[in-house]
Amino acid sequence: MANRVSRTYDDITRATVPNPDSSFRPSEEQVRQAFEGYRALDPDESALHARVMDALRESGMNWQNVSIEIEGRRVAVRGSVDDESELTRIPELIRGVEGVEGVEDRLVVLPGGAAD
Repeated sequence: MANRVSRTYDDITRATVPNPDSSFRPSEEQVRQAFEGYRALDPDESALHARVMDALRESGMNWQNVSIEIEGRRVAVRGSVDDESELTRIPELIRGVEGVEGVEDRLVVLPGGAAD
């Protein structure tokens, strides 16, 4: 007997039975992404995201606890930094990236810094 992948009724239905509006049910991955608030970036947003990430990598700052979200030409920066100087340097660095029209700054300083 050949190796067969066991699929659930839900898996089979998702792939083969159209909804009344002729669409198909989302995959489990698409459902998970929807609950997480996932939004695919368009090509311009992807390019801007890459430029921002390159600038952060080249900055020498600790940005490992920082997340970047792109919407159009605006950048939302969230997370925590080690000290107050990075609190202002990171948003300023991002503002200087080509194509950034605005920065939503939601950074906080970790109490006692990362060394504690």
